[in-house]
Amino acid sequence: MTSEILKTEIEGPIATLTMNRPGKRNAMCDALLAALDSFFSAPPDGVRVVILTGTEGHYCSGLDLSEHVARDAEGTMRHSRNWHAVMEKIQFGGLPVVSAMFGAVIGGGLELAAATHVRIAEPSTIFQLPEGMRGIFVGGGASVRIGRILGADRLCEMMLTGRKYDAEEGLALGLAHYTADEGEAMDLARKLAAKIAKNATLSNYMMIQAIARIEDMSKTDGLFMESMCAAVSQTSKDAEEGLRAFLEKRPPVFR
Repeated sequence: MTSEILKTEIEGPIATLTMNRPGKRNAMCDALLAALDSFFSAPPDGVRVVILTGTEGHYCSGLDLSEHVARDAEGTMRHSRNWHAVMEKIQFGGLPVVSAMFGAVIGGGLELAAATHVRIAEPSTIFQLPEGMRGIFVGGGASVRIGRILGADRLCEMMLTGRKYDAEEGLALGLAHYTADEGEAMDLARKLAAKIAKNATLSNYMMIQAIARIEDMSKTDGLFMESMCAAVSQTSKDAEEGLRAFLEKRPPVFR
């Protein structure tokens, strides 16, 4: 399965999505956003994990300002809310998403990466939110998702100054979870995706759905939600298989 702007390759339970805008550093446009929306709205049967990456040495350089459309306040708000809706599908759609990052992870590209669950950065990776230098404000979820990663104080400084972080700095701050040598992010992404794909789908689904939401809850509400997730998962067929596999000293085979 391929499209001109978003290449899709499926190998077993793993789908690899490659943002494909040569010469544009894979800048986000409405067509690319729609292609991501289409995939995550109806993932192919059998896919358990997604790898998201870019081409020609870049992950995603953010909103394509050369295709900027003048909008009034209402139109801008609706456009921003559409970004939010697509990022929600990526974060909470139920499929673990691994980002293999290199080159530009800037603006909307960083907002996109922050909606994924596992992030790998090569040495060439540059993290930046340059909206302040363009006279605009973030609109794809950075103030919430990246703010949760960095904290409000550091996010504000990053946006005010247009500061760039490299891969090692991003790792220390949580913008990346892993670093890889140049040209090796995809290899690590495939290894991690294969490992995640072996988990029970219900467990993966609950981790994706519950953990970020528990962060928004009070302590008592969060603990109650944790108990609900434990009750559902620990009484599932997969939990039975996991226990049997442990006792029989073999790898589990989940549904």
